[in-house]
Amino acid sequence: MTFTSRIAVTTRGFSDVIDITESVEAIIAECGIMDGLVCVFVPGSTASITTIEYEDGAIHDLKEAIEEIAPYDKPYRHDKRWGDGNGFSHVRAALLKPGITVPLLKGKMTLGAWQQIILIDFDNNKRKRSIVVQILGE
Repeated sequence: MTFTSRIAVTTRGFSDVIDITESVEAIIAECGIMDGLVCVFVPGSTASITTIEYEDGAIHDLKEAIEEIAPYDKPYRHDKRWGDGNGFSHVRAALLKPGITVPLLKGKMTLGAWQQIILIDFDNNKRKRSIVVQILGE
């Protein structure tokens, strides 16, 4: 069986981090699938889905590391071509990837005790994101 739903999120951009774990759990409860895989995916090339311990210190550390790897104020060829100033956001999203897959056992995701699913919006403007959650299993 396959069940697909979406999570609507409004972001502020510039590495805005949003915990979507409870929204994914609500979709799992709605679908009735007990064992399988949960795929969480954000369409677009300037946002990512990953996991982290969602607490201020870890979020700050993640944002700081991302800034070191793909700085906001570095010149990007994408910006020269398109003039939209978000080259950094494309690089960041490509490095962190647009989605994850989590095993589902007995109706629960197999996340660690301190592990949450997050959306990170790297774009340089606020955005309305539609995250796809697809559950495969029985």
